Amino acid sequence: MKKYDFLPIILGSDVNAYGMARSFHEQYGIKSYAIARQRLFTTDNSKIITVDVCDNFNHADIFIDKLISVAEELKSKAEKLILVASSDAYAELIIRNKSVLNKYYVIPFIDEDLMNDLIFKENFYKTCEKYNLDYPNTFICTIDNKDSIALPFEYPVVIKPSDSLLYFECSFEGKKKAYVVQTKEEFTDIINRIYSSAYNKNLIIQEYIPGDDTQMRVLNCYSGIDGKVKMMCLGRPLLEDYTPSLIGNYTAIINDYNVDIFDKYRRFLEDIGYVGFANFDMKYDIRDGKFKVFEINLRQGRSSYFVTGSGYNLAKYLVEDCIYNRSNELVLAKGEHLWLGVPKGIVLKYTEDDKLRNSARKLINEGKYSYTLQYKKDLNFKRLIKNFRYYFDYYGRYNKYFKKID
Repeated sequence: MKKYDFLPIILGSDVNAYGMARSFHEQYGIKSYAIARQRLFTTDNSKIITVDVCDNFNHADIFIDKLISVAEELKSKAEKLILVASSDAYAELIIRNKSVLNKYYVIPFIDEDLMNDLIFKENFYKTCEKYNLDYPNTFICTIDNKDSIALPFEYPVVIKPSDSLLYFECSFEGKKKAYVVQTKEEFTDIINRIYSSAYNKNLIIQEYIPGDDTQMRVLNCYSGIDGKVKMMCLGRPLLEDYTPSLIGNYTAIINDYNVDIFDKYRRFLEDIGYVGFANFDMKYDIRDGKFKVFEINLRQGRSSYFVTGSGYNLAKYLVEDCIYNRSNELVLAKGEHLWLGVPKGIVLKYTEDDKLRNSARKLINEGKYSYTLQYKKDLNFKRLIKNFRYYFDYYGRYNKYFKKID
């Protein structure tokens, strides 16, 4: 039996996991192995990814035992096993357990100390101060000061958790991924509801940056094991998801190119010694002409297949660096491509910027677009039906939840 040079072990079963499996398959013709807490239609009935379901895989002891077991099982099939995370939770678990797992896997992730400076938003903003990265005006709300807050900026404001992983596990009435709040009364109600749940960490209160979805930018990067940035790809979202639990996820992205952003974030990543995939969300503030960063994810973004779809295969940069030890020069992605997470009709109806909507229409007419889940080499009848239902459902969601930004 042929022994592969490497085998991707992807943690998760969502659209991000499928996008990475597709990237590996497109570049190397290899079938990825995924481990996840549950099956999702995004990776089900697939020829390019095997999903191994493990109950309570988010618990550290089970996480470690399962990964060691899988490594022992697969070591005869590949020279190296490389870990890829499709969520923040899995990225954090990998990083916190590197000292055990690096005996079995190639682990292209940073160390725990640096992670703690980046994943908690108030720590990240302190790091931004140090490296002159612009971010929105911010106030930290705690469970102790929540009843006596005097915000240093006007409404509307944005409320979001500092500890996204803990917040994800909590439940309460009216829960959203983030909130745009218009009044003091609404602010107080939301704060009280959040803190009535199991969430007890800090909340980030930020001045709302005006502008619609097209003022956002998303930056995906890969930094090599030598600490040098190897690839940067900037996207300009046309639309975001308006489903309450998915607010902030992108549903359409067009390529962008900005040397100033590339230079600033390359210096940042290299100065802190970053390794692996990084994903930044930022928004252009028309009031002062600055791009203001919201967060960094220690993995490729949920919509990061837009990078591969643009001709810059994410898996290639990872494998060239970690498996074949090839030191490649920095690539700044250029291209004309439209990534879609919703039907084309939704993008053409709801994109608010006329020029960008026309650009999207042009790319669609020229066939320069892609859907993460619509892979010609992996479209059997079951996947076709489930994909159709998934995308079609967005017509109802946008009709129900979309709000035009004035």
